[in-house]
Amino acid sequence: MTEFTHLHVHTEYSLLDGACRIKPLVKRAKELGMHSLAMTDHGAMYGAVDFFLECKKNDIHPVIGCEVYVAQRTRFDKVHGLDNERYHLILLCENQTGYQNLIKIVSAAWTEGFYTKPRIDHELLEKYHEGIICLSACLAGEIPQALLKSDYEKAKEIALWYKNLFGPDNYYLEIQDHGLEEQKRTNPLISNLRARSVLGLLLRTTRTISIKKTQRFRRSLFVSQQSIQSTKIRVWGSRRMNSI
Repeated sequence: MTEFTHLHVHTEYSLLDGACRIKPLVKRAKELGMHSLAMTDHGAMYGAVDFFLECKKNDIHPVIGCEVYVAQRTRFDKVHGLDNERYHLILLCENQTGYQNLIKIVSAAWTEGFYTKPRIDHELLEKYHEGIICLSACLAGEIPQALLKSDYEKAKEIALWYKNLFGPDNYYLEIQDHGLEEQKRTNPLISNLRARSVLGLLLRTTRTISIKKTQRFRRSLFVSQQSIQSTKIRVWGSRRMNSI
């Protein structure tokens, strides 16, 4: 049987998104015969130590990572209407140097780039990319977003930039299939980007893990509903304040 490792995983530390608690998650990975597992929470590494220790206790190789938010411009740009949107990107630690660099990247996202979310930018990646493996992320990534806008050349340009930065062996185009219409549109284009270009890009199939088992589905719905409700409250509060 071919070895498989989940490289896009959200735990309870992905607030209002992940529903996987670390101990049951690692236990389930062991039950399935997996020998390694990643943790890529949204914009944070709060659970890294607990995850590392639990994996080691169960003889599973821990892959510490983070799904970071990339600013459309720079992390210092914070103009309403221009900088509200951001892209997703998966960063995984290849070694100790990568772990130290990822800590610096995530810390700067909070202390320098926070604007609705902790954001990084290309400058931070250029400075701290050593020892890190990069995946192009889900539909919210730069490449899928360019492809959804039918801008194939832009997607190719972005892919080349990341490949040149991280190196041909440390940058992967990521495809997912959760049955979404947008994924049905972008997945063939991402595969085509790899197959027909001369970029020498690598392809990685992932599946976002935010919930461990079917019986936990109600909890996931609750988390999602809380996230939606929280957004509604923020929007209502903003409108209320503007009317005062």
